[in-house]
Order: sequence, then C-alpha cells, then structure tokens
Amino acid sequence: MADQATFAEQAMPLMSSLYSGALRMTRNPADADDLVQETYLRAYRGFKGFQEGTNLKAWMYRILTNTYINSYRAKQRRPEESELDEVEDLYLYKRLGGLEAASLGRSAEDELMDTFSEAEVKAAVEALPESFRMAVLLADVEGFSYKEIAEILDIPIGTVMSRLHRGRKALQKGLFDYAVTHGLADEPSDPEPVTAAPATER
Repeated sequence: MADQATFAEQAMPLMSSLYSGALRMTRNPADADDLVQETYLRAYRGFKGFQEGTNLKAWMYRILTNTYINSYRAKQRRPEESELDEVEDLYLYKRLGGLEAASLGRSAEDELMDTFSEAEVKAAVEALPESFRMAVLLADVEGFSYKEIAEILDIPIGTVMSRLHRGRKALQKGLFDYAVTHGLADEPSDPEPVTAAPATER
C-alpha cells in the first residue's frame, strides 16, 4: 500500500507528460489543464490503493484516460488551435510506420513518411477514429507496452494489438492519399499486398 505522503515526490515529475497526453486527448489547452488537475486530485485520493513497485505512470494514465472518457469527451470545447509539443510530435513522426516495418520490410508508403511535416502527421493522427488514435498515441508517443495499454484502456491485449495495427495502417493510408492528391507520390499501379489488414476486418 502506497503512502499518500510520498505522492507529490513520485507523481509530480509526471505532470509534464500527463499534460501532453491530456492535450492530445482534449485538443484544447484549457481543457487539458482541467483534466490534469482532476486527474491529480483523483490520484491523490486513491494513492493508498496504488501498489508500490508497479508502473506509476501507467496508473496515472489510466486515471487520466478514464477521467477524459467519463467527464470531458462529451463536453470538450471546440479548439481553434491545439499547440502540441513539437519535440514529442517529432518523436511520433519518426516512429510511425517504422515499428511494423522492421519485420515486414519498408514499403513505398513507409518511405514516404519521411517526407511529411510534423503538422501533416499531427493532422493525420487527429483524423483517426478515437479508439485507434488513443492506442497509437499511448504506444508510439508515450511508449507503453501492449499490457500497459490494455490496463489503461481496460480492453484485452488482443484488442490493443488490433487497434494499433489498424490505426497505423489507417494513418499510413491517409498520409499516402494526401501525398497522391498533392502530387508528392504516384498512384500505386499494383494492388496492396495480401499481408495488409483486410478492409473487412472488425
């Protein structure tokens, strides 16, 4: 059982990361501030139930995600502009498309990822369905494992893997379609390989 007296020492250093996550979820700085404050309040109240030796960041992210889903998603403000952290956007930009490519071999779409700006990648991520977007952000930005994401989102590991695979594929397709539309790439002459996720996958 964790001692609440140690909460500030252990949890406060995570605030910057949690704020970045909250900003990606809410897409609005004011809502992100509110979400982080509520997360810390709930975490402080429940800290005695935290099991020392386990991942505090993952525990805090689960509270953050649940608070967002239950309290903020339905009432979030419509942002005119979200100021996402440029360094973490660059980290996302460098990693997307590359994790699965290590085992599958880099495709033309993978190579094309290197030509996009951070703003274009950010826009493509924000266009993903929310379930895919959350999985991609938790894995490729925050670096959580499948098991940790499953615990944060309260879904089976198999569902995490499916959402992550489909989210990355949708992201790559969206960026590739953008490139074709803007003359940055040619229309593919051959159909997608059979190894790609089938369109009928649910």
